[in-house]
Amino acid sequence: VYTYDGLYKVVDTWADEGQRGHLVYKYHLKRMEGQPKLTTNQVQFVRACPTQNLPELPGLICRDISNGQEAICIPVTNLFDDALIDEGFTYIKTVEVAQSVNFPPTAAGCVCKGNCTNPKTCACAKLNGSDFPYVRRDGGRLVKAKDVVFECGPSCNCGPSCLNRTSQRGIKYHLEVYRTTDKGWAVRSRDFIPSGAPVCEYVGLLRRSDEVDNISGNDYIFEIDCWHTMNEIEGRERRFGNVPLSAANVLLKIDDKTLDGTPEFCIDAGSRGNVARFINHSCEPNLFVQCILSAHHDLRLARVVLFAAENISPLQELTYDYGYALGSVIGPDGKVKALPCFCGTADCRKRLY
Repeated sequence: VYTYDGLYKVVDTWADEGQRGHLVYKYHLKRMEGQPKLTTNQVQFVRACPTQNLPELPGLICRDISNGQEAICIPVTNLFDDALIDEGFTYIKTVEVAQSVNFPPTAAGCVCKGNCTNPKTCACAKLNGSDFPYVRRDGGRLVKAKDVVFECGPSCNCGPSCLNRTSQRGIKYHLEVYRTTDKGWAVRSRDFIPSGAPVCEYVGLLRRSDEVDNISGNDYIFEIDCWHTMNEIEGRERRFGNVPLSAANVLLKIDDKTLDGTPEFCIDAGSRGNVARFINHSCEPNLFVQCILSAHHDLRLARVVLFAAENISPLQELTYDYGYALGSVIGPDGKVKALPCFCGTADCRKRLY
C-alpha cells in the first residue's frame, strides 16, 4: 500500500548491502514541519490473505458486513464512539424488486461467441455508438461518463468475462466501512482504485417513489433519475456522451409527464442494501453515478453504478455527489428541510439540501 505522507528532506545517504547481496542506497529522511498529520499508522501491512488479518484492524466491530455474500470481506471499524451498524439493516448483494413494480421484458441480446470483440457487429456495442464503453485494463475501465451505458445482458450469447459486462462482476476492491467524527459512517478502500473502474452498484429495494414519500428519516433513497438527467430536468447536469440514434430507438418510450417532479422509481436502501448506502456525499466527489441498462431498456429502472472519477489512493474516503438541489426536500410538515454538509472541500456548498 502506498500513501502520500508529505515532504521530506534527505539528511543523510549511504551505501549498504541488500538482503540478496546487492549494493543498495539508503536514505535518512526528515519530515518537514507544518504538514498534516501522518496517515501511515492507519495502514495494515500484511503478506497473507487480508481476511486472516482483519482482527488486527484497529476498532474492528464486524469482520464482514456482507456476511460472506461478497467475494471480498467488507469490515466495519469504529475508533470514535460506541455506535454499531443498525440491527434492522440487512445486507443484500443484488437489487430486490417490490411487488408494485412491473418489471419490463428482457431485451434482445447480441449473438457474439465467448467475448464481444468486434464493436461493428456486436448488437450491444452498436447501442453505445458502435464502440465498447470500456477498455480492457485493470479488469475493465469506463472510458467516460455517458447518459447511459448499454451492457450485455441475459439474452446475450457472450460469457461472464465479456468486456461489456464490466459492472456486473461484483466488488473487487477491499472496501471498509468506518466511523467518522462528524459524518457518521463512511467508506474507503484499502486498495488503489484507478479512474474509470466500477466500485459498487447501489443496491436496495426497487420501488415506486410515491410509496416512500411518507417514510420520514430514511436518508437512503436513491432516485433513478437517468431520464431526468438526460433531459436536464430541475437543474440536473447532463453527462457527456449523448445516446446514439440507434439506442434511442430501442429505449422504452416514456410519457413526457414523468419529466416533471420526482422520478417514478427509486432504490430504497433504508433497511436492505449493500455497502453503497454508507458512501457519503461530497461537493467534490471522487466517484460518479453511471446509469446502466443490461437486462432491459427502460431508463426509469436503470441500474445505478458508482465509478471512480479519478485515481483514488488507498484510505481515501469514497464519495459521490448526491445531487440534491437546495430547497428540494420537503418535510412531513410541508416545510423545506435543510441539512448541513460536512464534506470539508474547498468548494463545499455548506448544505446537502
